[in-house]
Amino acid sequence: MLNPRLYPELRRATSPDALFRHVEALFPILRSITGEGIRQTLDYISERTREFITVDIPSGTPVLDWNIPDEWNVKAATIRTCNGDIVVDLAASNLHILQYSVPFHGRVSKEVLFGHLFSLPEQPDLIPYKTSYYIRNWGFCVSENQKASLTDPEYDIDIDASLEPGHLTYGEVLIAGRSDEEIFFSVHCCHPSLANDNLSSIAIAIELIRTLQATDHLHFSYRFVFVPGTIGAIAWLAKNIGNTQKIRNGLVLSCLGDKGGLTYKKSRNEDASTNRYLEWLIEKEPDASVREFEPYGYDERQYCSPGFNLPVGCLMRSPNGMFPEYHTSADNLDFVQPVALLKSYNFIARFISMLENDFYPVSRYPFGEPQLGRRGLYPLPAAPPDITEDDADWPDQMSILWVLNLSDGHHSLFDMARQSGKSLQTIILATGILEKADLLDIHQFPAAV
Repeated sequence: MLNPRLYPELRRATSPDALFRHVEALFPILRSITGEGIRQTLDYISERTREFITVDIPSGTPVLDWNIPDEWNVKAATIRTCNGDIVVDLAASNLHILQYSVPFHGRVSKEVLFGHLFSLPEQPDLIPYKTSYYIRNWGFCVSENQKASLTDPEYDIDIDASLEPGHLTYGEVLIAGRSDEEIFFSVHCCHPSLANDNLSSIAIAIELIRTLQATDHLHFSYRFVFVPGTIGAIAWLAKNIGNTQKIRNGLVLSCLGDKGGLTYKKSRNEDASTNRYLEWLIEKEPDASVREFEPYGYDERQYCSPGFNLPVGCLMRSPNGMFPEYHTSADNLDFVQPVALLKSYNFIARFISMLENDFYPVSRYPFGEPQLGRRGLYPLPAAPPDITEDDADWPDQMSILWVLNLSDGHHSLFDMARQSGKSLQTIILATGILEKADLLDIHQFPAAV
């Protein structure tokens, strides 16, 4: 039942380069909440994982209090001078088009055009990411400097787009463990050419899926969903109301590739075990922070809506809206750091290892301290070379004594780590040593009072 080698195995399963290659491959795709771009993205994930499924929901389908919107696709979009010179071109940046822009072809005055341009005066070199999902409009996103260069009295607009009945598509994979209780990860996959805000978390999720699918003897089942923001999470919830009862812990993943310290935004349910675990893990990370729940941000607000109130928090590095590159063309391949991707991956791997190993040991020799010397545990043997990144996680004699003393059926391994001040991996390894020596029994639940 106990798996002390899980974290080292998860940690060794990927690399910064492997993670960053996913970001590079997906960056050029023009994604939105519906359309070919999101299906291309889901196809990419499907080709690199097993048992990945996609779900198509027709436009107009009621999902909770919403309806699935029409499907949007765009082939080309330009602004030209009356002489035919292209001054703004979607081919130069996927961010140039206002998301869900309706088709438009015609000559307009500069004044009319400016009413359909979106820019950032305070960041004049950057192109913003803007959407108009539920209000019919056409438009372009440009840098403030580009906008200032448009001085002709008229311009020709050509937006070759379609907005018509189709489908919303999301993807998911379930990795079955011994238990049907689920650990839930949600990633939004609808943003075009934003490397940190959403590609970093897609890349990490792909590698986590690949690693967990190759891992034997998982206790929990793991569900990963890749959904377009807001409407996708609402659609998934509408289709999976029964499945939500199985979710024991969960995280929304986003913005995990920048240089900022890790940030955990708590689940709405203050007593959720996800909060307890993540707050403790975050304390041990440099420059990390915990934020209280608020009903704004990413899809945690859907999973934490009062009717569901799921134990789902949000894991980020720099929080959404709190870094200058957010939702701009500066959130590019240079902004995401491969090492930061790996650190985020490893942090989630540590969380998974915690969940998989947080059992309740019971000492077989609770009356007095068992003799360790005749069992080869005093002094404690040196660490095997394949167990830990360094010797810091290998138990010392005090770790062994702490586990023996707290193995009363009422302290989980997590409780032991908190009380002893040792790392959780140290406690897991110490428990594994003692279990192998027949000094402990491991139970899934605390002992009856």
